[in-house]
Amino acid sequence: MEQMEKNRILPRTLYLVATPIGNLADLSPRAVKILSEVDFIAAEDTRNAQKLLSFFDIHGKELISYFEHNKRQKGEYILSRIEGGESCALITDAGTPAISDPGEDLVRLCAERHVTVTGAPGCCAAVHALSLSGLMTGRFAFEGFMSVNKGERKKRLAEIQRERRTMIFYEAPHKLQNTLSDLADCFGEDRKITLCRELTKLNEEICQTTLKDAIAIYQERAPKGEYVLILAGLDECPDTDTSEENPLLTLSPEEHLAHYEALGFAKMDAMKKAAKDRGISKSEFYRMLHKE
Repeated sequence: MEQMEKNRILPRTLYLVATPIGNLADLSPRAVKILSEVDFIAAEDTRNAQKLLSFFDIHGKELISYFEHNKRQKGEYILSRIEGGESCALITDAGTPAISDPGEDLVRLCAERHVTVTGAPGCCAAVHALSLSGLMTGRFAFEGFMSVNKGERKKRLAEIQRERRTMIFYEAPHKLQNTLSDLADCFGEDRKITLCRELTKLNEEICQTTLKDAIAIYQERAPKGEYVLILAGLDECPDTDTSEENPLLTLSPEEHLAHYEALGFAKMDAMKKAAKDRGISKSEFYRMLHKE
């Protein structure tokens, strides 16, 4: 009885439904039930959603388009219907909604308005790729898609340059080669990386290599499909002494500040970064800069 109650579709509820990342057989029976019984479905691409629903013989379900460029307007519309007593399932094209996905905004809006959010868990490309990577999985940092702005991307990489956890990135095929070069510049060309593409599909590929060799591979052949990049953290680099003093601490306060300003940080943010490196407050660092 309790299990039946848990599976009942509730009004005034947003359901996050994880969809297959390639193989449609990965959709769970509970996810199929939710998609069949909610009042309407919000989807990243209604055409892709319709194909998924048709595969599972779900017909006549109302689909609402919800994606990055309409999320503000449609988010309010979707929420108003839920608040009015309806149930809604949110799906993305592949994987778990709200992970590096505009669904994050809808979930936040629900939290602000005290609307119930639950879901049917399932595929997540990031975690699945991590499990296949052969790298350390106990601690990891999810970075998602990096900014297309070169300055912002360079600044972000500088912030995580000494990250000790395994790092996870998403990347599109037409940006992969530039991204690999940026990662090699930041972390060194010998850093281990696992490239995962077309996960769970017929042409699935798991490539465990180094940044140097990955760059060489894709100079020879064009990248195809969406990629998940699993990059080793500093703890997995045998030639790196993680207890070694930060080389930035050998700089003068003025040089330290200039280092971060050159990476694109505003002056106040650069001061915060330099102060954090030195284990002191921003005001203490300010006094070091302006001492007589």
